Amino acid sequence: MSLDPSDLTSNKGLVENIEKATLRLVVQAVYDFHETATDIFVGEKDLVADIGEDITREALDRLGTSTIPVRLFGKIDYKRARYVFHPEYSVRQALFVDSKAEKIGGKGTATIQLAQTSMRVRQHRAGQSIDIQGALPKLLEIQGSSFLTTTIFVKYNYNSGAGGNTLSSITFVCLPNGMLQDDYNPSVHDSFWRAGRNAPTRGETFRVRIGIKALKQKANWRVQEITLNPELVYSWD
Repeated sequence: MSLDPSDLTSNKGLVENIEKATLRLVVQAVYDFHETATDIFVGEKDLVADIGEDITREALDRLGTSTIPVRLFGKIDYKRARYVFHPEYSVRQALFVDSKAEKIGGKGTATIQLAQTSMRVRQHRAGQSIDIQGALPKLLEIQGSSFLTTTIFVKYNYNSGAGGNTLSSITFVCLPNGMLQDDYNPSVHDSFWRAGRNAPTRGETFRVRIGIKALKQKANWRVQEITLNPELVYSWD
């Protein structure tokens, strides 16, 4: 009935299509919720990171999706085991959606942990070449079944003033599954990764940043943005 995710290792085009369809789902869910999200940002007094997490979860819960009754674990806000349906196939997916919130000046990057990617992080950093494997599997094995891991980041870009925080735009980033490593980050010389905000000298956990513009240059569709203004008309880029 369902395509075995392990067969996708030899069909990278199919992995791309699954990730693209999944990103459309997440973008649509948050877009449908954007007016409420704007009001929440103004009215709530919680930490902005908590607000972003709540918005993403409520938006996805409202839209809904298929569910496979198994529990996912990981350092990501929204986790769902589900089916992706296509006219020609269905496939089991472990969907991970993480929320970020940052002032507009940090719009160009998104900081992640190694536990949030199945890719290798290949980059130059502090004069050294780095090649570190992400801790998220390309395929999750749960109760005897394989699930394709798909990771999406929703970043809430806001301005802060005397009247509180105002949501300015929302950036969506679909990070490639590690099966696509050679297409997106084949070497330290060809990379969209940027140095993360951690200090190795203080023993802080390794972090890395996604260079959003650099990833978009690799595949335009992997980065989408909703700009929140009175004349908002969003179209898929």
